[in-house]
Amino acid sequence: MLDITTIVLTYNEELHIRRCLENVCSFSKKVYVVDSPSTDNTVEICKEFPNVEVVVHPYPGNQAAQFNWALDHLSIDTEWVLRLDADEYLLPELVAEIRRKLPVMPEDVKGLEMRRRHIFMGRWVKHGVYPVVLMRMFRTGCARYEERLMDEHLVLDEGHTLLLDHDFCDHSLVDLSAYCTKHLLYARREAAELLADAYGLERTSGMPEGAHIMGRQAMEKRRKKHSYSRLPLFWRSFAYFCYRYILKGGFLDGKEGFLFAFIQGWWYRTVVDAKILECRKYIKAAQLPPHSEAEKAAVRTFIRRRWNISL
Repeated sequence: MLDITTIVLTYNEELHIRRCLENVCSFSKKVYVVDSPSTDNTVEICKEFPNVEVVVHPYPGNQAAQFNWALDHLSIDTEWVLRLDADEYLLPELVAEIRRKLPVMPEDVKGLEMRRRHIFMGRWVKHGVYPVVLMRMFRTGCARYEERLMDEHLVLDEGHTLLLDHDFCDHSLVDLSAYCTKHLLYARREAAELLADAYGLERTSGMPEGAHIMGRQAMEKRRKKHSYSRLPLFWRSFAYFCYRYILKGGFLDGKEGFLFAFIQGWWYRTVVDAKILECRKYIKAAQLPPHSEAEKAAVRTFIRRRWNISL
């Protein structure tokens, strides 16, 4: 086994967790499943694997806070930590690459970036967003997640990253109804993040203290997202769909490619904009002084009462 502790966050993942654990248990010295807790058979399936330990911790409201809690409270004695979602797995080529490179990794490399490919409705969507490059492995004690509601990334406090050559997969097995329902929940968090930035709301979450090194694509994505947030509502979601589906070649991936670009690139982001508009209309009706503390308080109240999100 490699000197790796893998951490998987779960909530009702009985559809995915066995596939994920069969994958990571083949090379990880230790596997922790941090459950939220689930009400299905997720935990029972985890008990089938001897080197998997399930730790139940109430969900704190976002993935980053849950993962950082795991880093602070789990007993991790391996040199490396890998974070994986239950619906993800490493391709055999990536596992072989990690086996080959990890024992001789230079000491100044503290984080490993990997290419994520999306498998949607059984098809690898090769165009539009591929490859998404994410830091998912790091030396123990050298990284934490920035605590954001959405689009959170691992951040190093020293050293630099290395991009591996092969892919891991995001391969959800849920049906389209469940897939869209999940994105409706994401839309609340995305809208809350954008509203917090737009109204200048101070938040306790954010960059970990002392951390400063983020993956290259993550930094570029954050810059583009900031520019995107300044564009007009609704027009920007249509433009983003056109960018992914036409300019980035999403149309080459057939019917699955269209649905993937439509749901993630147009429908989802239109829902986000609709929620932002809903909040703006609420604030406008309140007739509060612009940029005042009263206006900021009203935004926080709206987000907490309507979406059950505390900023």
